[in-house]
Amino acid sequence: MDLEVLTSAASQIAEESNIPHEQVVKIVEDSLAAAYKKDYGQSGEEIKASLDLETGAVQFWQIKQVITLAEKEDEKIHFNPLRSILLKEAKKSNPKIKAGDDLHIPLETKTTFGRIAAQTAKQILLQKVKEAHRESVYQEYKEKEGEVITGLVQRIESAAVYFDLGDAIGILPEEEQCKNERYRLGQRIKLYLLSIDNTSKGPVIFLSRAYPKLISKLFELEVPEIGEGQIVIKSIAREAGSHCKVAVSATDENTDPIGAMVGQKGTRILTITNELNGEKIDVIRWAEDSSKYVGFALAPAKVRRVEIEEPDRAKVFVDADQLSLTIGKNGQNVRLAAKLTGWKIDVQEYKADIKEDEEKEEKADIKEDKKKKEKVDAKDTKESKKKEEKVKPDKEKAPKKATRTKKSKPDKK
Repeated sequence: MDLEVLTSAASQIAEESNIPHEQVVKIVEDSLAAAYKKDYGQSGEEIKASLDLETGAVQFWQIKQVITLAEKEDEKIHFNPLRSILLKEAKKSNPKIKAGDDLHIPLETKTTFGRIAAQTAKQILLQKVKEAHRESVYQEYKEKEGEVITGLVQRIESAAVYFDLGDAIGILPEEEQCKNERYRLGQRIKLYLLSIDNTSKGPVIFLSRAYPKLISKLFELEVPEIGEGQIVIKSIAREAGSHCKVAVSATDENTDPIGAMVGQKGTRILTITNELNGEKIDVIRWAEDSSKYVGFALAPAKVRRVEIEEPDRAKVFVDADQLSLTIGKNGQNVRLAAKLTGWKIDVQEYKADIKEDEEKEEKADIKEDKKKKEKVDAKDTKESKKKEEKVKPDKEKAPKKATRTKKSKPDKK
């Protein structure tokens, strides 16, 4: 086994496997220690190696744990002289050592190993590099969980599609696929990283094209106002591959959330629609008032009136010509609106007689209120007159005497 070749291979492994350089050095040292133990050590010994990649120099030590005499005599503890040493003996090599510490005993340096030892070292090296690479991939994609990544279609099976992610393979299960999509080898697609599992065979990365949050992540890539916090996506309702509704609001009064999401001449939303193979996307304005929100959610239909019936039902009235548009094909529009708002929506036709009845009831209420007010005013006037009569003096109550007026005599001419 050539140490120079080994050190060169270690550097190459670090670059190709995306493993930290220090970790690769540790793996090489473990494989050298295993080779040394195979040729020059004994079964049960703990051997440690130290490799200098720049010079290619290597050193070996035997590791023994320092224990006290009481621990040696303890029946529960099995004393192994190949792995343990008494404190009294250890202090001869290192006066400052304490019980529980490890004593490093230098061993004779060896640079040549037999075929079996070299094979053992190679197997350990490859196994540990593989494990380190798996752990590195797992940590890398664990941090990307919930994000959008790009993959190339590598293999298509009946139940799943496999994607090449660069340094790992992702799985798109059948239930996470869009029904209207057809995949072809080498196709580049954006995918939502759903989850990652660390198994004995390595990390398994699960992808999705149907998850609703794929929509919000795609909008984040196209609409910078979302990243800046000016626009907030409040809710998403989606039937993957067919139709999607997105409710948005603006934190800044001067920002038009729908206009920003759609983009100039629809460029932003068109990019996302093309990525989703023509899936229809409705962007609606979110409202704190439930009745307004339900009305907005049923767009593009025009709603006449919304009545909220507690605890979770909303009654919607629309004109006859808007009824089919409100419900949508196979009930899709009203179904998505219900998912988006969280209300059970009952759509009814708006009739003119209903409006007339409401106006009559409103006029009757106004008339009744007016009568009540007139009665109250009349009662107050009567009581005020009675009070005034009590206060007036008696002479004011007596009628005035009639006064006679002298008739003027006619002028004699």
